[in-house]
Amino acid sequence: MKTFDVIVVGAGHAGVEAALSAARMGCKVLLLSMSADQIATMSCNPAVGGLGKSQIAKELDILGGSMARVADQSAMQYRVLNEKKGAAVRATRVQVDRHEYRERMKLIVESQAGLSLMQAQVQKLIFEKDRQISGVETNLGQRFHARAVVITTGTFMNGRAHVGKVNFASGRAGEGPSIGLSDFLRSLGIRLGRFKTGTVPRLHARSINWRVLEEQNTDPRSMGLSFFTQEIRSDLESAYLTYTKPETHEIIRANLRESPLYSGIIESTGPRYCPSVEDKVVRFADKERHQVFLEREGRRTQEVYVGGLSTSLPFEAQLKFLRSIPGLEFAEIIRPGYAIEYDFIDSTQLNLKLELKDFAGLFFAGQVNGTSGYEEAAGQGLWAGVNAACFVQDRESFSLSRNEAYLGVLVDDLTLKGTKEPYRMMSSRAEWRLLLREDNVFERLYQKACHFGLLSEDDQKRIEKKISKCKELEAFIEGRKVYPSEDLKSLMQSYEMTEIQSPSLLKDLIRRPQANQDFLRKVLSQDYNLFDDSDWLKVITEIRYAGYVRQAESQIQQVRRLENWTLPMDLDYSKIPGLARESVEKLSHSRPSTLGQAMRLEGVSPSSASILAIYLSRNSNLACANA
Repeated sequence: MKTFDVIVVGAGHAGVEAALSAARMGCKVLLLSMSADQIATMSCNPAVGGLGKSQIAKELDILGGSMARVADQSAMQYRVLNEKKGAAVRATRVQVDRHEYRERMKLIVESQAGLSLMQAQVQKLIFEKDRQISGVETNLGQRFHARAVVITTGTFMNGRAHVGKVNFASGRAGEGPSIGLSDFLRSLGIRLGRFKTGTVPRLHARSINWRVLEEQNTDPRSMGLSFFTQEIRSDLESAYLTYTKPETHEIIRANLRESPLYSGIIESTGPRYCPSVEDKVVRFADKERHQVFLEREGRRTQEVYVGGLSTSLPFEAQLKFLRSIPGLEFAEIIRPGYAIEYDFIDSTQLNLKLELKDFAGLFFAGQVNGTSGYEEAAGQGLWAGVNAACFVQDRESFSLSRNEAYLGVLVDDLTLKGTKEPYRMMSSRAEWRLLLREDNVFERLYQKACHFGLLSEDDQKRIEKKISKCKELEAFIEGRKVYPSEDLKSLMQSYEMTEIQSPSLLKDLIRRPQANQDFLRKVLSQDYNLFDDSDWLKVITEIRYAGYVRQAESQIQQVRRLENWTLPMDLDYSKIPGLARESVEKLSHSRPSTLGQAMRLEGVSPSSASILAIYLSRNSNLACANA
C-alpha cells in the first residue's frame, strides 16, 4: 500500500483525468485528495464546454477521458454556440448538475481497476539522487513511493479567499488550503507566481421572480458533448437571463473602496476574459447593462448560479446590488461571491510532457500551471497522466502538435511562452482551427488513443464504425446528381437559392451556404436518413472547406520540418556565433524542445532562427533532423 507506479496529488478535474489515464494504461496509481468527497468539484460555473473549450472536452473524450461523458450523463441544458460563424469556431456548452457530476466522477474513480483513492495533504516530495522523484510525504508524516508524481493542486497552494476586506486561508470557500507544498517547491529552486480568480454569489431559487426573466430553452440541435453518448437526457431544464442596470453600477461604484481588488489588498493578476463585475463596471463605464445568467446548480438543490457577477465585494454590498437587478429584488444569498489568490508555477519550466525539465518524473497539470477553466485543467491532466505512465513504462512520450489538437496548442503555449495571467483557451489561439473542429475530432485523435491504449475495445469499435459510415456517406455524395423540377425550384426559392437549370452534382449544391441539413433532408427524402445528422455535418463541412483545408495542410508540411528538429535541453545558446543577445536570453530561459518552438518565441528574430538552424545543421550530433 506504500508503493505505486504513479502518485497524483489533487483530485480536481486535472487530477482525476491524470489518475484515470495512468491506471487505464496499466499503472498502479494513488490519487491523494485533501477531501475524498470533493472529487472533480465544479467550484465555479456548473457547465462544461463553450467557446474554445468544447473542442478540448471532445479531444479529451476521444483520448479516453471522462469529462464529456459525465457531463452528458448529468446534463441539465445544451447550447450550440457560434453556429452562424462557421464550423471552425462552432462550440457546444452543456450545463450540468454539479452535484451529480461530482458523484458520478467519484464513482468512476473508485471503480477504476489499479487506482486507489486516499484523503491526505501532501507537504513534501521525496527525491533520489540526480533529482529523480521517488514519492511524497503528507502532513501526517505518511510516505508513499512512486517513480512518477503528478501535481494537480489547482487553486489550493497557499490559497486565500477575499470577501470585502475580510480574507482567510482557503482552497475553495469552505475548504482548507494546501500549506507547505509551495514553500517546499521554492526550496527546490522552482519558480512560482501568484494569480487571482473569483466566483459569483449563489442564490436561493425561491427568492427569484422567474416570471420576469428571459427564458432560454435547451438547444434541440445539440448532439451531446461526448462522442459515446447515445441518447441525450429527456429531463432537461431552462436557464434564464436578466441584466444589470445603471442603479446596479452605481451601487458597485459606491462600494469600490471596499473591494479588495481596488483597495490594494489583492495585487495578483486575475483572468482577463472572465472579469469581476467590479472590473466590468469600471472598464466598460459606457455600458448601461451587462448580461446575468441564472442556472440551477442541480436537480436536487435550490441553489442558483448567477453567471456574469463574479465579485469580492462585502456581503452587504453584494446583496444590495443583486436586489437592484430585475427579477432579483428579493434575492437571498446562500453563498457570497469571493476572490481567491493562489500560488502557481512558471510553466516554462516544464517540457512538452508537462514534466519539470530539471526533475525527472515530476509532472504538473491544471490551474497550478497558470490556466483557468475545467476543460484546460482536465486536458492537461490526461496529458500528464499518460506521460507519467509512459515514464514508468519506459515508453515514448505522448504529445500532440498544434495542428493536431487544441490540447497541442494549450501545452505548446504553456511550456514555450508561459502566461502572465490565468490562461484561457480561445479559438483564436489555434492557427489551424479550421482543421481542429468539433465534428472531426474522432478521426484526428483515434489512432493516438489506440496507440497508447486509452480506449476500451467497445469504444474503438464505435469509432471505427463512425469512420466507416462517414466514408460511406462521402461515396454516396460523390457523383450523385440532382435534377431540376418544379418542387425543387420552389424549395430552393424558399431557401433563397438560385434554382438549377440542368442536372447538377449534389456536391456542388452542398457547397452553397444556404444548403443546410434541413434543405438536404427535403431534397433527398428518405435517403438522407441513411446517415446520422453528425455524419452529414462532418462531410458537408469537409466539402465546403476542402480548398482551405488543402492549403492549410500544405503549410503544415512546411511547419512540420521545423518541429522535427529537436533541441537538446542543455544546449548553450551563448556559444552559438551570431545569435542576438535577446534571442540568447529568451532561448536560455524557455529552453524550447524543437526548432519550431524556438521560432515561435517572442524575441527570437527570423535572422536568429536562421542562425540557429544553420548551427544545428552543421552540428548534426546536437539535433535530430527528420524532415
